[in-house]
Amino acid sequence: MSPIREPTVVGIANFNAAEDAATLRGAMKGFGTDEQTIIDILTSRSNVQRQAISQAFTHEYGRDIIEDLKSELGGHFEDVIIALMLPPAEYLCRELNNCMEGLGTDEQVLVEILCTRTKPEIAEIVDTYERLYNRPLAEHMCSETSGDFRRLLTLIVTGARDEEAGVDGARAVEAAQQLYDAGEAKWGTDEEIFNKILAHESFAQLRLIFEEYKNISGRTIEQAIKAEIDGELKDALSAIVECVENSAAWFATRLRAAMQGLGTDDRTLIRIVVSRSELDLGAVKREYERLYDKTLESEVRGETSGDYKRALVALLGPA
Repeated sequence: MSPIREPTVVGIANFNAAEDAATLRGAMKGFGTDEQTIIDILTSRSNVQRQAISQAFTHEYGRDIIEDLKSELGGHFEDVIIALMLPPAEYLCRELNNCMEGLGTDEQVLVEILCTRTKPEIAEIVDTYERLYNRPLAEHMCSETSGDFRRLLTLIVTGARDEEAGVDGARAVEAAQQLYDAGEAKWGTDEEIFNKILAHESFAQLRLIFEEYKNISGRTIEQAIKAEIDGELKDALSAIVECVENSAAWFATRLRAAMQGLGTDDRTLIRIVVSRSELDLGAVKREYERLYDKTLESEVRGETSGDYKRALVALLGPA
């Protein structure tokens, strides 16, 4: 949602997939594994380049590089490397599937992946999910969620957002008034209006609506959502609002939560670092330091160790 494109991984010039495949094969063959070489290559290549390495590896050696990496690596280091080797949409689909399978659903992961992406990104995830799991994402999600939260996510994954309409000041005033009337101005809250506007309008239009809301109410839309709505729906709507205004700051707060408290939420840490590395991880790093007066790198170093730490720090790019 953020207009800021600040990747920390951009790939390399003069890229040679066959050469990288041969170096990686050498790093995994024989006695012991050269983890540093694996880190050096895979954290500095773009995902498109990694896919080319994967194809070259199969072509040259008749082997699946992901299977070879899995047999040589372990723990969270393996998780980072496999996340890097998967096409981005496929990786996110695996994360979505994992958060819904088994006992209970991790709604925070649904919010993080589905409420923070653009319409084209969602469309690719929806297509990939059905190809991978032979069932529509919307159907799986509906079986795992309920109420207004389910309705909001369904609107998002069915592509309700209108990113072609352009920005319209008069419509923004009207939508802001509807939000005010549906929440702060009445007893009880009409969640359906919040869902409809926040799932349908483009991010540029939402930015304008939120400015108009403040003119009408004297409070920000975030304050209204936190006062009027609770549970998963509050988290989902807040994520949309915060990402419209500053997605890098939203991801910074999510990273902070993953590293605070008892133990580290490694899955979330890996997912955000890997999935934002070619988008806006540079901006996320800057927001992290602004918000917490600590560098993201220093926090990651404190919460991780060994090859896992080296791989994440490499993806974060220069300090």
